[in-house]
Amino acid sequence: MHALEVKNFTKRYGKNLAVDDISFTVEPGEFFGLLGPNGAGKSTTIHAITGIARTSGGMIKVFGTDVESDYRDARRKVGLSPQEFNIDIFEKVRDTLTFVAGFYGMHGVERKKRVEEVIKRFGLEKHADKRFKELSGGLKRRVMLARALVHKPQLLILDEPTAGVDVELRHELWKHLQELNKEGMTIILTSHYLEEVELLCSRIAIINHGKIVKIGSKKDLLKDGKHLEELYLSITQSEDAAPL
Repeated sequence: MHALEVKNFTKRYGKNLAVDDISFTVEPGEFFGLLGPNGAGKSTTIHAITGIARTSGGMIKVFGTDVESDYRDARRKVGLSPQEFNIDIFEKVRDTLTFVAGFYGMHGVERKKRVEEVIKRFGLEKHADKRFKELSGGLKRRVMLARALVHKPQLLILDEPTAGVDVELRHELWKHLQELNKEGMTIILTSHYLEEVELLCSRIAIINHGKIVKIGSKKDLLKDGKHLEELYLSITQSEDAAPL
């Protein structure tokens, strides 16, 4: 069973074709990079996977569960850490995590135990009773990861997870993500920091003008000593780049 199966996915907003009949899969335990310029269709694809947007055509399944016909079950299997801080900034960290765990059906002892687990995992013990707005940028990113993982999802989607943090904190967050992946977590990463994707991901897809224009293992894509940035620019800056 695929961790994620996207088959002939199309999304239109009125007359605008945002995503044009794309298909790809992500396997359990993979660290998968989804790249593309602004407006290429990355966010639309993520929104469809997480149920924020409905498909105009095609099918998307998360660990075999259709994201539209069985939305609730599919959504429980996904953890999303978005680029924007879509969180109550006046809420305390522990209270935020407790609420989200409850929202996904955790109660009582199980919920309290899980909240404390993610607080400890991301080094938030000293900050758990602080309001979100009182935290540094790096701590805020850790809270977003903790919130995405508190309900024990099978698939973690990261949208610019290190945006706005300094180099030292970025490396700290990378370490957390590598550990999660080594433990078996399936991760999809979108990022404009191409060195981040090159370091973390084992397989990469590039989307441009709503089409998948390149997909493959990092080893195959970056053979002959190429860097991801070089490949990415050669594809996205080519007006006549042919989709697969």
